[in-house]
Amino acid sequence: MAYGEFAYFYDELNGEADYDALYTYLKGELDAHGVGDGIVVDLGCGTGDLTLMLTQAGYDMIGVDSSENMLTVLQEKASELGLSGKLLLLCQDILNLDLYGTVRAVISTFDTYNHIGPRENFEKAVEKAAFFMEKDGVFLFDLNTPYKHETVLADNEFTLETPDAVCRWQNHCCKEEGWVQIDIKIDYLDTGEVFEESFKEYTYELDYVKIVLERYGFRLEQVCDGESFGPLTDESQRYLFTAVKQYTQMEK
Repeated sequence: MAYGEFAYFYDELNGEADYDALYTYLKGELDAHGVGDGIVVDLGCGTGDLTLMLTQAGYDMIGVDSSENMLTVLQEKASELGLSGKLLLLCQDILNLDLYGTVRAVISTFDTYNHIGPRENFEKAVEKAAFFMEKDGVFLFDLNTPYKHETVLADNEFTLETPDAVCRWQNHCCKEEGWVQIDIKIDYLDTGEVFEESFKEYTYELDYVKIVLERYGFRLEQVCDGESFGPLTDESQRYLFTAVKQYTQMEK
């Protein structure tokens, strides 16, 4: 899915995200697997805080997102930091990814892969990432867990407020079909304008994800809690995967 108007409030409404901790973990995983430089792709980069942190760390970053609005916000941030010429931004659907060459690592965070769709879409997205990955390349991505979908989001409604707008977030969980529908309504306080967006997040079980990764040439090395970065628990709300590509496409 591509965020529209919500892109301009994403940072304010995602303010509790600990980007420093996430960056530290991901950078540690990249370093541990010998990826200290080179081309790294951020799939579903959004407004790009993590993309910019990795750019500042010396990686040749490519930020990919299907939302032009998200990329516009990211470009503005990059310009303010003097990084505009140091990263490439691509407005692409990751199901139709084209990177024009191979990369050393792919990262994808904040449940981008939950938004992809039913299982056939998830598999296609993993296949696309695999196609552009060098041998021994690192794939770091997260997924919201079934626990989060069924217990935390469930059929609950959340209200998020900023000085400029009120965002109401209504969820509907369909456990039988493995998705949560999320309806967002944004009320602008100064103009009275109202914008609405709807999308679904899909649930994928751990065993299934491992099978898909292996099918497309990845070895799953570890799965941790994507918020604490420690061991998984029954109440973990986010999985964070580390997988390593076993061969290039030419070797297949």
